[in-house]
Amino acid sequence: MRTRVQAVLLLFGILATAAFAIPLLLFTASDRTQQLVLARSSDLDRFASLMDQAARTGDTSQVVAEARRYTQLYGEPLVVTDLRRSPVVQTGGMRADQPAVARLIDAALRNQSARPAGALRPWSRGHRMFAEPAGTGTQVTGAVVLRASVTTASADVTRRWAAVLAGTALVALACTALARAATRWVVSPLRRLDRAVGRLAAGLPPDQTPASGPPELRQLATGFNRMARTVMAALEQQGRLVADTSHQMRNPMAALRLRVDALHTHLPASAERTYTGVTTELDRLETLLDDMLALATAEHRAGELTVTDDVDARCDAAEVALTQHRLWQPVAERAGIRLTTEADAPVPAVCTERELAQITDILLDNAIKYAGEGAEITLSCTADGPWAVLTVTDNGPGLAPEELTQATERFWRSSRQSGTTGTGLGLAIAQQLLTGRGGRLELRRARPRGLRARAYVPRGVGDGGAR
Repeated sequence: MRTRVQAVLLLFGILATAAFAIPLLLFTASDRTQQLVLARSSDLDRFASLMDQAARTGDTSQVVAEARRYTQLYGEPLVVTDLRRSPVVQTGGMRADQPAVARLIDAALRNQSARPAGALRPWSRGHRMFAEPAGTGTQVTGAVVLRASVTTASADVTRRWAAVLAGTALVALACTALARAATRWVVSPLRRLDRAVGRLAAGLPPDQTPASGPPELRQLATGFNRMARTVMAALEQQGRLVADTSHQMRNPMAALRLRVDALHTHLPASAERTYTGVTTELDRLETLLDDMLALATAEHRAGELTVTDDVDARCDAAEVALTQHRLWQPVAERAGIRLTTEADAPVPAVCTERELAQITDILLDNAIKYAGEGAEITLSCTADGPWAVLTVTDNGPGLAPEELTQATERFWRSSRQSGTTGTGLGLAIAQQLLTGRGGRLELRRARPRGLRARAYVPRGVGDGGAR
């Protein structure tokens, strides 16, 4: 936003400066050209007067002497002719029989003055030709042609233009400084608000935003601070509620399990089924409580990462995959499942080992739990462009196409899996952990049957990662 506002203000300043500077440049060039024309016209009038006097008296010595002195002093050649086009005086190498000079002499003898057209510019070079008839307004007695150098006048125009452009540059710099100050005054409060909103959206306490800038932004900052305090108070109460609930529920549940276990020895054989149901529900409640706390932690961590960019957290995804394979191998064997792992070369990932291990545990647990006895599960870790990809593939029953989009929703479980234990929070936790790292969880049907779960984690900035 700051760049766009500065660009608009600078464009306006440039247009305003140009609207002032361009006419001033044109005026200075035209003014200096007019000075040159007036000065040379005055000289021509003087020589025309001398030629007219010589034509009446027959004595041309004065006009010849003055013409030679003029050329010697100013370096500008002259040609003066009588009414019959005969040269009276020729100086500086300019001759009456030269085509350009002859045309001007003919025009002057027809009582037509010649003045150069167009204003001088700094790059103007060479000379300009002037012509003036001698005599009165009704009787022409001769012609005067002058070739004037424009070097001095062009140098004057250059100096004047340099002064104008220097002033324009100073005005442009002043406009730039003013634009930067104005945009900083307007945009800086917005940037602080943006950072505070990002922290608040991530569930983190935002910095107190100072009320600065225009009145509207000061009012907005004050309102945001009030809202942030209210939201953070509500989040803190929610966090305390979750923590207190976890603590308060664990103690009664532990006591309840002890009492149920103690009661087991006094129950008749007919109550065994009821006892098993009670302990199963206790296990489910404990698992549900653990998963809910894990999901809350994952969501909080994902929110932190959206504003803190922890790119220093790195691990070898292949090593994590091999480690988790060793931990889950006995579990897979007890379930009658063959577990294999493919992870040879190191695969760097922007993620902590604990987070990636938790994601791997969730994917392997789901695969072992739902693939069924006799299934085969493959855990692989590969590098795919900017991503470190951890894949768990099984050849179990898998999920229907319409179920794939619902699998990461909280508490969702397939109707075909109602007989298995689980809370329906595992994939939601994995997705939150991956989202916090800028990755994603992808579920697809395996061929010819089964489910393929892929966890994409960025490999890092230097490797072209998503961050």
